[in-house]
Amino acid sequence: MNFLRLSLTVAVVLLSAACASSRSLDASLSDIAGNADLKGVLFTDRTHDYSDIDITLFEGRLMLTGTMRTEAGRDKLIENAWKADGVDQVIDEVFIGDKTSFGQGLADTRIDQTLKAKLLTDGDVTSSRYKIAVSGGAVYMIGAARDQAELEEAVSLARTIGGVNKVVSHVLVRQPGDAQ
Repeated sequence: MNFLRLSLTVAVVLLSAACASSRSLDASLSDIAGNADLKGVLFTDRTHDYSDIDITLFEGRLMLTGTMRTEAGRDKLIENAWKADGVDQVIDEVFIGDKTSFGQGLADTRIDQTLKAKLLTDGDVTSSRYKIAVSGGAVYMIGAARDQAELEEAVSLARTIGGVNKVVSHVLVRQPGDAQ
């Protein structure tokens, strides 16, 4: 009985979160499933260390950020990314280099949390339209802005945070009549 109750609670929370955003329920659930699918693929592939990679999926567009130690590792990561269900596009923002240091990881987490708070509290930005990843002080954004002004405001918010050295936007601007 407890398992059933827990399952129902999780389902309600997921549905509520998806419905509270401006994104469709199908798109939200598809992204959740695709993200889990890719994590499973990467977990079973023991040929490379993917622990410094962030996976950000938004409406079938997969953004990969972080560092890989070798070009061969990055190539395998991208090959694996295309295996995940629901992935229509792979955006490669992965660098070849050493793993992120502990200090940089803390700085990136601070930037991430600060930007999420700013997006949530800014009246001109619908935060649910954006997903972000931070790596090495660079902010990577993916999503679907309702118009150019909203996108410019979101990018501006990111640029004002201390420690941000660049902002890379992969955010699409919705056109009138596009599915929301």
